[in-house]
Amino acid sequence: MDRMLYIAMTGAREAAHSQQVNTHNLANANTTGFRKSLETFINHPMRGPVFDSRDYVQLESVKADFTPGPHIATGRDLDVAVQGDGWIAVQAMDGTEAYTRAGNFRINNVGLLTTGNDLPVLGEDGPIAIPPFETLLIGGDGTISIRPLGQEANVLAEVGRVKLVNPPLETLARGEDGLFRRDDGLVEPADAAVSLVSGFLEGSNVNTVEAMVNMIELARNFETHIKLMKTAEDLDRSSAQLLRMS
Repeated sequence: MDRMLYIAMTGAREAAHSQQVNTHNLANANTTGFRKSLETFINHPMRGPVFDSRDYVQLESVKADFTPGPHIATGRDLDVAVQGDGWIAVQAMDGTEAYTRAGNFRINNVGLLTTGNDLPVLGEDGPIAIPPFETLLIGGDGTISIRPLGQEANVLAEVGRVKLVNPPLETLARGEDGLFRRDDGLVEPADAAVSLVSGFLEGSNVNTVEAMVNMIELARNFETHIKLMKTAEDLDRSSAQLLRMS
């Protein structure tokens, strides 16, 4: 009975973890540029002094699904979406360079170009400062041009260029802050082949219907493992009573 109990216990544990990951995905169904998480599991034998007595399941890793999300038209000059492969470089809260697909830019009170969650957008020489302007355009290559205050309509000044990168996906790892970085800790160089489209945002790649179905299946899976644990307890109690009678 202990084998049955052990297997049911490990199954319930990983089902609960999968439910947490699925709930996190569902909570970010409307988060700009969000990449849902995927889990992989492996079976491990329980090593004994003579032979393997049983198997148990264990979480191997939690990876990101890099499938692009839909492009949503906003018509806003400061909204951009990456076309195809590539990432926007930002400065994380810890000061390191990180990468995101969220292009909901804005300008903070000190004139820095930031993402929607106040992370400075990086250019070729660090964070990008935007002088006072009347109009602003972001080109497909990330070039930021403005018409300064008081200038003619045909006067445009280039004030910076968004750093766009395209590291191999297998080298990227998501941090606790939700941003992606190279797993070797190196900084990715700018890639001129990455392009942006202005007036659009990339939505989350979470399928809400699929996530809701997964939530129901995982809840039933967890419940099944709990019932198996209860059954193992009942069998153990019955066996103990039979031994006492004998």
